[in-house]
Amino acid sequence: MKIEIIPVGDEILIGQITDTNSAWMADKLTRKGFEINAITTVGDCAQDIIGAIDTALLRADVVLMTGGVGPTKDDITKKTLCEYFQDQLIFSEDVLKNIEQLFARKKYTLNELTRNQAFVPENCFVIQNKAGTAPILWFERKNKILVSMPGVPFEMKTAMNNEIIPRLQKHFLPVDYLKCSFLVSGITESALALLLTGFENRLPANFSLAYLPSYGLIRLRLSAWGNENLSELELQKEKLKQLLEHILIDESDKPIETILGEKLRSKKLSISVAESCTGGNIAHRITLVPGSSDYFEGGIVSYSNSIKTNVLNINSATIEKQGAVSEEVVELMAKHISKTMQTDCSIAVSGIAGPDGGTPEKPVGTVWICTQLHNKIVTQKYQFGTSREENINRATNMAILQMIEMVNREV
Repeated sequence: MKIEIIPVGDEILIGQITDTNSAWMADKLTRKGFEINAITTVGDCAQDIIGAIDTALLRADVVLMTGGVGPTKDDITKKTLCEYFQDQLIFSEDVLKNIEQLFARKKYTLNELTRNQAFVPENCFVIQNKAGTAPILWFERKNKILVSMPGVPFEMKTAMNNEIIPRLQKHFLPVDYLKCSFLVSGITESALALLLTGFENRLPANFSLAYLPSYGLIRLRLSAWGNENLSELELQKEKLKQLLEHILIDESDKPIETILGEKLRSKKLSISVAESCTGGNIAHRITLVPGSSDYFEGGIVSYSNSIKTNVLNINSATIEKQGAVSEEVVELMAKHISKTMQTDCSIAVSGIAGPDGGTPEKPVGTVWICTQLHNKIVTQKYQFGTSREENINRATNMAILQMIEMVNREV
């Protein structure tokens, strides 16, 4: 059984917003055993939407659409679906009641545009939207299913989790998707591919190995379809693990900030951060993890030298002599933030994110990272690229990875 996802909206095509919905849906559905065969983005154009549906229904059993179902003039998905299925809009008192209840809870005033959300295609199954005003529309034609959902991420996720996935599971019998994941660092993608050439060549025909690189780390996903491959997956997993032993960070597909948090919590360690070039991104990533207050005490963004001096108590003469981007300064940052926040661990980062500010001695992309655990310190100089965004993200990743490795060595 194959699924195609069709996100609708000019705002996606012109790059005004990023289509995170499709990625979330694809991941969620794959984990449930459904196969995603295509993702097709279209704008707010009836002809383009109809063309995308035609193509999707030829190659997929289920089409999941998001977006274009709001109350404004550019929201044309509902009318276009009526045209496609030769249907007509009728007024639904049940949908209106759902909208009125939602507005009553939020103390909003119902206007005519929102009231018009209660018009739905006559010959479709309507699923009430528990998180918004636009109903979910479920069409079944010639053993094919098309579902139209809102593009608002929270509304889409609520509908998928509570309604769409359970209904698809009842309607179809999805094949189990088997996978295992590995996180590695300290190697390029090409070097990793060379290392694993023999392993890949000997993989059974129905197995696949995917490389997912991202800012200084690579995730490997070994996968197969069907429970009959479970024992073979375990065998191949052990072979792969042995090959990766010297570069392996973790056996999971969890974000590295989650991995760090789990290790800190298990060892009852607390952490703080002092950031310069990353501008608070490390603290942001750490606190994205639910329950991070168990181990994260806080941080300081010491972007200017005056903050390094006045808040982190680093001698101005040291900064003047060594430079803010130096081994000496970043180590002092780590020591002082740990002392100030009274934490077991600390991360400190100072660098030149770019695009300006580099020198021949310290070009753009130069970053010093110091991690501290009790009385132990590890300091490392990195040379990244010239892209500011890439430098910030690489520095963040490498700082978290360096801290993970340090915690791993803690007895």
